[in-house]
Amino acid sequence: MLLATALSLALTQAPLPLTTVSEQSGWTRTGRYPEVESLCRAFPKAFPGKVRCDTFGTTPEGRPMLALIASADGTLTPAANTKKKRPVVFFQGGIHAGEIDGKDAGFALLRDLLSGKTLPGVLKDVTAVFVPVFNVDGHERFAPNNRPNQVGPEEMGWRTTGQNFNLNRDYVKADAPEMVALRRYLNTWDALIYADLHVTDGAKFQPDVAIAIEPLQSGPAPLRTVGTKLMKELLQELESQGHQPLDFYPSFIEDDDPKSGFAYGVPSPRFSHAYAASHRRFGVLVETHSWKPYAQRVKATRNVVASLLRMAARDGAEMLTAVKAADAEAQAGKVRDVVLAWKNTPQSRPIDFRGYAYERGTSEVSGQTWIRYDDSKPEVWTVPYFDTVEPALTVTLPAGGYLVPPAHAAWVSQKLTTHGLSFQRLARPTPSSDVEVFRATESKWSPSSNEGHQTLSVKGAWEKQTRALPAGTLYVPVAQPGVELVAHLFEPSGPDSLLSWGFFNAHFEQKEYIEDYVLEPFARELLAKDARVKAEWDAKLKDPAFAKDARARLRFFYERHPARDTQLRVYPVLRTDSAPAGLTSSR
Repeated sequence: MLLATALSLALTQAPLPLTTVSEQSGWTRTGRYPEVESLCRAFPKAFPGKVRCDTFGTTPEGRPMLALIASADGTLTPAANTKKKRPVVFFQGGIHAGEIDGKDAGFALLRDLLSGKTLPGVLKDVTAVFVPVFNVDGHERFAPNNRPNQVGPEEMGWRTTGQNFNLNRDYVKADAPEMVALRRYLNTWDALIYADLHVTDGAKFQPDVAIAIEPLQSGPAPLRTVGTKLMKELLQELESQGHQPLDFYPSFIEDDDPKSGFAYGVPSPRFSHAYAASHRRFGVLVETHSWKPYAQRVKATRNVVASLLRMAARDGAEMLTAVKAADAEAQAGKVRDVVLAWKNTPQSRPIDFRGYAYERGTSEVSGQTWIRYDDSKPEVWTVPYFDTVEPALTVTLPAGGYLVPPAHAAWVSQKLTTHGLSFQRLARPTPSSDVEVFRATESKWSPSSNEGHQTLSVKGAWEKQTRALPAGTLYVPVAQPGVELVAHLFEPSGPDSLLSWGFFNAHFEQKEYIEDYVLEPFARELLAKDARVKAEWDAKLKDPAFAKDARARLRFFYERHPARDTQLRVYPVLRTDSAPAGLTSSR
């Protein structure tokens, strides 16, 4: 009877202060967004002077975007943090809101850090900035079947935003209002480490967490050294805590074929951790394994973030010195070449990878090969690992910077401000300026849209010309800490350039035409009077495909007509080796 009474009292007692729905449920459930709002208000009350709840934006569906800032000595604003030269570790959950481990791990970790239960004193030497849920509207698209390849919680949010954007493809193009808000907030904090907390999709295997850090094989050498040290210690610490960590994203080279092995990759800055590296800061991607129980995944996430905070507190001064030196190098204009894309070398090495027994065979449903895992039978796979990379696309930067014409200045300036990049405006027109112009010799649109954009790939070359520059032209110098991002934005061949994302598509669409009945007599007249054109024409006719294509034949003469559009397929952004006169400061 006494035991029954005690159990009844225990069940009716209020939950412990700052205890999440996940903890109360034994890690079977996760709370809705009102819990985040409630906890964000409760933390400053529980730890006065050590925590601040910040609203840094509002989602398209009207929900507040919230952050908790924690510091043992009340260093809770960007200005105060800069004054104390304190390292900032910025970590976020729920960028894909079905992958929600980071939210529950972060709340529990912050509570235990502030109470001294975990890493006592660590918040004296580092400032923690925690965004529990980045994709807030997606978080509230709550359902039990949003992640069918994930073990728990019982219900969770959705991958994309209310506007159906995948935020972890949006860092450069910055379409989503949530991304604009977060980027501008991040700019104020200038975080030393930016950790993005995810859960994998894909195969079944034994490792429970994968870590990717940039810069590691890319970026300035001093930062690569720091990134390598960070990765090595992080893996050692996770192993000592009973985890099976990986230092690469565990995606098979060929879908559903473990024998194809794995490859280390340097992603483009549309992804969070690569984007942080493009600002010469440390980006950390944390991917717990979706087939592990929720409690185990939350524990792994918590341990990663705790280790990052501990290492930043201990080595923050050294890391900030390396970052400052890298910034100074870029600010001085010493970065002349930027790699816009990487590829794996042909070399691989065998690794022993802890997986499970599996069978592959032809499916009577789809007709393709499918894989079946037996996770009751652990086994070790010996597979190739392609762990070295080399540049696939490198560009040499102009000595000065990029010039954006007034027609595009308004929206481009908003992108630049979102990214924290410096630019100026031309206050008065310049009648003549030596510039470089990019004309595409080939252009190809994607057959389907990607994140709401019809992407464009081009081939061509920069050529020297003399151009007049109108007042209102933007000048974006390459001599600034975000030089790599400047190159990614404006070099047209880059996979994440504004051109590649389709922002300049209209300049590659023909708008003006010449009727066939006008071209026909022009063609005859041109062939009769220009021997060079006649020779080119005769040579083209030897190509059977050209000879049979009426449109291509007339196009040959259109391109030689004085009324043709000379600006068709000309990229409107220019390059310059020196800053034009008459600039006013914009940022």
